[in-house]
Amino acid sequence: MEKRGIKAIVFDIGGVLQLGKYSKKTIRGHRELGVHRYVTEKLRISLDQYFDSIDTPYAKSIEGTIKEKDALNQIAKNLKISIKKLRKLFHNAYKKNFTYNRELANYAIKLRKKGYVIAILSDQWHLSKPEFLTKTMVKHFDPILISCDVGVRKPNPKFYKILLKKLKLPSKQVVFIDNQEWNIKPAKKLKEKTILFKNNKQTIRELEKLLK
Repeated sequence: MEKRGIKAIVFDIGGVLQLGKYSKKTIRGHRELGVHRYVTEKLRISLDQYFDSIDTPYAKSIEGTIKEKDALNQIAKNLKISIKKLRKLFHNAYKKNFTYNRELANYAIKLRKKGYVIAILSDQWHLSKPEFLTKTMVKHFDPILISCDVGVRKPNPKFYKILLKKLKLPSKQVVFIDNQEWNIKPAKKLKEKTILFKNNKQTIRELEKLLK
């Protein structure tokens, strides 16, 4: 751990520690199409109608600029369903469309046992956070920074700076792993080491090179 001075490895959740069924294309800025399509099919509405109903409160929820209660109230009202049904819909949607990346998580935990800090920096809204943050993550990863809690999201540099402050480490001693190039760029500008996640084999190989 001393040769290159890396002391902390930071992981994104969606698309890294949780692997989902994503579309290669975005629709109105959204990529979690497996989740969104599941909800629209259950409610028997079009994607356009769905995004019209969730866009503003959903975005504010991810940014942490709206309270959970207010976000869910607005979305439930727009979709004409109860908050209880809304929670159940998204619980089932995330369960069906995402799989916990146990291989990468277990690798990270092994690094923790070797003395490395393993942390999480992730954009989540109020309904995805409880689905994605497993007991294992909460137990082994620290610090855990989630956008809806912090009040800022990637790729805002402020989010990354808050993480560095929590880690109490200089940026050159941190590796940041994310599956989106635009989320990698701010970390690079702060002089962090970065890995663009494509799959477990590639990510672990690149990480082991940085830790040699």
